[in-house]
Amino acid sequence: MISISTRRIALLALLVLALDQFTKQLVNSLMRVGQERVIIDGFFKFVHWGNTGAAWSLFNGNNGLLAVVALVALLVLFLSRHHFDAHTTMGQVALGLIFGGILGNLIDRLFVGHVIDFIYFYMQRRGGGEIGFPAFNVADSAICIGVGLIFILSWKNETVPGKPVQPQA
Repeated sequence: MISISTRRIALLALLVLALDQFTKQLVNSLMRVGQERVIIDGFFKFVHWGNTGAAWSLFNGNNGLLAVVALVALLVLFLSRHHFDAHTTMGQVALGLIFGGILGNLIDRLFVGHVIDFIYFYMQRRGGGEIGFPAFNVADSAICIGVGLIFILSWKNETVPGKPVQPQA
């Protein structure tokens, strides 16, 4: 029997996956690859960029290897989910966001050949050009928020009053 916490994690993961794929299909239908649309001049653009690497285009050109890494990460996280406070609401939200995000980008890697990124924040330089934060998507945001929640849970669990602190070796 599937536990309530696992069902909640799966439901949130499916919601994240649906939102991620919907937004990427919207970008595909409205913009061609490489196209950019300025929303707030000097600060924010919608772009249609393909990324065959990881965050900040690290390991660019390794789409297949990164798809395997994503599959392994999904399996390891699923099998070890009980270590991440999956019985708490925050733990369930964190894991649902992470699973949904990984699945969203994995689908891109397998069926599109690259991850579709479309949210781009930047600043215009005085002499021309721009300094930007790497373009990202809904899946990337979900993964980052989920990992942040896991860090908060880990920190919270280490600082619970009355909980004995384990000596460091």
